[in-house]
Amino acid sequence: MKVSVVPALIAAGLLLAVAQGAHASESLARSKNCLSCHTVDKKVVGPSYKDIALKYKGKGVEATLARKIREGGSGTFGSIPMPASPQVSEAEAQQLARWILSL
Repeated sequence: MKVSVVPALIAAGLLLAVAQGAHASESLARSKNCLSCHTVDKKVVGPSYKDIALKYKGKGVEATLARKIREGGSGTFGSIPMPASPQVSEAEAQQLARWILSL
């Protein structure tokens, strides 16, 4: 039986692209000081990104989350407000929201 390596190579390429996208998004979060209050897997000042993803799973809230990243918010995860992040562009906020929701 002959097995084609093309599907495996395509899958490997997709995995690499996803990993590179995740790394770029985490680097963006670092450069915008998001990691001062958040981490991927544990609560710091704000909730972990995985807790955010779990709370919003399947709710189609990418635009809402991107807006909260830029404008701030409070009450969703407790009484500590998240300050606005005007240094984050709309495109960057969307990228961060997609990454967070993918966790």
